[in-house]
Amino acid sequence: MADTATHIKEPQDSKKVSIAIIAGMFFILGFVTWINGALIPFMKAINELTDQQSYLVASASYISFVVMALPASAILKRIGYCKGMSLGLFIMGLGALVFVPAAEARTYSYFLIGIFIQGAGMTLLQTAVNPYITILGPIKSAAKRIAIMGISNKVAGALGSLIFGALLLSGIEATQDKIKLVETSEKNILLDQMADSVVWPYIIMAICLFIFALLIRKAPLPELEATESDEPGAEVSKKTVLHYPHLLFGVLALFVYVGVEVIAGDSIISYGLAQGFPAEQSKFFTSYTLLAMVCSYALGIFLIPKYIEQRNALIISATLGIVLSVLIINTTGFTSVLLIAALGIANAMVWPAIWPLSLSNLGKHTKTGSALLVMGISGGALIPPLYGRLVDVNKADLIQEGTTAAVAAGEAANSGYILLIPCYLIILLFAIWGCRIKSWSK
Repeated sequence: MADTATHIKEPQDSKKVSIAIIAGMFFILGFVTWINGALIPFMKAINELTDQQSYLVASASYISFVVMALPASAILKRIGYCKGMSLGLFIMGLGALVFVPAAEARTYSYFLIGIFIQGAGMTLLQTAVNPYITILGPIKSAAKRIAIMGISNKVAGALGSLIFGALLLSGIEATQDKIKLVETSEKNILLDQMADSVVWPYIIMAICLFIFALLIRKAPLPELEATESDEPGAEVSKKTVLHYPHLLFGVLALFVYVGVEVIAGDSIISYGLAQGFPAEQSKFFTSYTLLAMVCSYALGIFLIPKYIEQRNALIISATLGIVLSVLIINTTGFTSVLLIAALGIANAMVWPAIWPLSLSNLGKHTKTGSALLVMGISGGALIPPLYGRLVDVNKADLIQEGTTAAVAAGEAANSGYILLIPCYLIILLFAIWGCRIKSWSK
């Protein structure tokens, strides 16, 4: 079976430049994506939300992948990968600017609109950069290249989480305590002041994104296209992406994976607060998860494909995710926080493995297959709010049974992680069986 390659034979130095530029795109994606870990408790505070409502921050971002994935594929077919990346960055900048009037109005729906617009830009960028790095070399080593992208993505995510955690969460507990003691008019003034703290960070973010959008248009990136597979009859009988069961199973696996990744990264700060840790300490917890992912990415770069196949790496990752999930719901306190962070180890190689396993032998359907995989990212919109709903329901039940609110919050946040187990089981099933089913007739 031949690897999906490229029509353009790049010199080695040129390929390194291309990889470095795409790594920069993954850095931007990581920074914008992982600030949600700080935004969720911040939005919960300034808009006085329930846990389930607060996780709509993640939903607004990831639901755009359903709405925009196929349009993004059509746009890329028309203008190409490079111009598509530039347009994606520009749209992300527009979304960042929406935070200014949203903060002035302190209206949650406005914030969600801004996050959705940013998500639309990220959808276009994701639809371009993931297949681009996948077809930039042999499929069998794609997981290694995507792991390099993952390091850039998660280092940026850790920086974004730390920076926005410091900007948005510092002093939040003192403000919340003060709000409980003042009249409604003064409370609204305090909440407005908190909301204003997002204005300048997002203005600066928008300016940077617009600059990057201009720079990428001038970047020395060749336009790559996936070649037809050399496997006899591979493109003769298969007319659409629906003829590739391994792709469709991959979309499902990616759907649940993004859900568990978002829960592991975006819920850990709120979880720490529910466990009684102060905001000054909890704001670092997302960076623990991302650090675990970075270390695992580095290990994957060394091991794949020389010592371990990407499919076997996926089997190990899914199994470890199941084990860690069981341990999380049976522990509390800082031990459970560390176990949630350790999910970064289990999650690191899932994305890099699912993409090449799903896009293998798609040939001319690679862009459309990539769009379907990007739609799978919508798992980040649906699964985290389900976790939030479980937390709300469990908390209410515990309080009704006589448990104090503080203890109920911690126990409910912990028990919600049972949702991860069926998700990792689906990923494991894809790794063992789904990725090997290349035709419905076999």
